[in-house]
Amino acid sequence: MATQQGPTTPTPEQAHFDHLMATDSRVEPRDWMPDAYRKTLLRQISQHAHSEIIGMQPESNWISRAPSLKRKAILMAKVQDEAGHGLYLYSAAETLGQNRDQMMDALISGKARYSSIFNYPARTWADMGAIGWLVDGAAICNQVPLCRASYGPYGRAMVRVCKEESFHQRQGFEILLELANGTSAQKRMAQDAVNRWYAPSLMMFGPPDDDSPNSRQSMVWNIKRFSNDELRQRFVGMMVEQVKVLGLTLPDPDIRFNEDTKKWEHGPLDWEEFKEVLAGRGPCNAQRLERRRQAHDDGAWVREAAAAYAQKQSAKAALQEAAA
Repeated sequence: MATQQGPTTPTPEQAHFDHLMATDSRVEPRDWMPDAYRKTLLRQISQHAHSEIIGMQPESNWISRAPSLKRKAILMAKVQDEAGHGLYLYSAAETLGQNRDQMMDALISGKARYSSIFNYPARTWADMGAIGWLVDGAAICNQVPLCRASYGPYGRAMVRVCKEESFHQRQGFEILLELANGTSAQKRMAQDAVNRWYAPSLMMFGPPDDDSPNSRQSMVWNIKRFSNDELRQRFVGMMVEQVKVLGLTLPDPDIRFNEDTKKWEHGPLDWEEFKEVLAGRGPCNAQRLERRRQAHDDGAWVREAAAAYAQKQSAKAALQEAAA
């Protein structure tokens, strides 16, 4: 007769990790962590870093065409910020044992994913406003809770990222506000940009909760604090109020205020389009990756020079130590 086995006693390392989760404490790089937790963090952080780097492209394309010197300076600062965000996040991923060169190779080879939103074209100057207001606004809504992520390096990196993203959203809002209060043609341009970026911005939060097992597990591990649908609903509530100030409208005839939940609800989204873009068949997927590959190749001499200099300094330090 087979004996019934009781529950397996967790190892001391697993018990400590479980305690950190239960007490809402933080995991640091030298702490033991389950392989699945490490893998989830690497996937999320590296995708986040890739999104910041690819996200520089639609905006940097407008620096030379900005309508004034002031606008050029602000947009240059924003693009530079995005590069910095990628640096913080790649550094956080490296603490999990992932080599940065490997992450970049995965990106330029098309193996790694990044946010679907950056595969849409920026057609007019008003798109700089819509990207700042909607895309960066969605990023803030998603990333502020990540400041409390259970993995220490990720949460700490997000603090500075969110502060800078708040500046970016205000910049975008101000661009749209000026256009909306300009000529009729400028207002139409602003409305057109909002129309095109609204739905992709809502889909930035990821698929619906029923179709997102990764999101559920991330919440169990305190990496995420809210589900995709919860964050999306919060964002819609923010946009409904802000668009009134702009004097524009959201392209969503089904948007409504639910009297029972006291929350704003959006209309249906085209999730087939979302899947197509993620699969690499969006309007600008091929262009974005090709430009990233070209930039990577063009910068090879810088990386080689830096590596040679570091090797030379290391050898010099070794000789000085031996002489001492």
